[in-house]
Amino acid sequence: MNLLKPYSGYLQSLFRIMVGLAFLQHGTTKLLHFPATKMSGISPMSLSGAAGVIELVCGTLIVAGLFTRPAAFLASGTMAFAYFLKHAPRDFFPINNGGELALVYCFAFLFLAAAGAGPISVDRILGKA
Repeated sequence: MNLLKPYSGYLQSLFRIMVGLAFLQHGTTKLLHFPATKMSGISPMSLSGAAGVIELVCGTLIVAGLFTRPAAFLASGTMAFAYFLKHAPRDFFPINNGGELALVYCFAFLFLAAAGAGPISVDRILGKA
């Protein structure tokens, strides 16, 4: 579909921003209690709390497009770790073990680690994209 080809860079930036915002919510609910969910109020010293710190920091960096490649790589690894630690032991199939979102985040961030932030980013302004 060549219709969207001229906009691929901008769509990459939009993809980064939207995935980053969705990821960031996991960190804000865990550490800042916003929005309030069943995950709110966990200890930052727990494994989920450590993941929340990574979600908060890397999510913010990814949304801004600052240090996108290393932030996305760390986020991807965090989601792979979460999948194999929490979801995979329950069942082999992601649809049965509740790990679809962790897998999607893992590979979305792996893509961003390889492809970069796109043209609308702080990385691009700093000449690091």
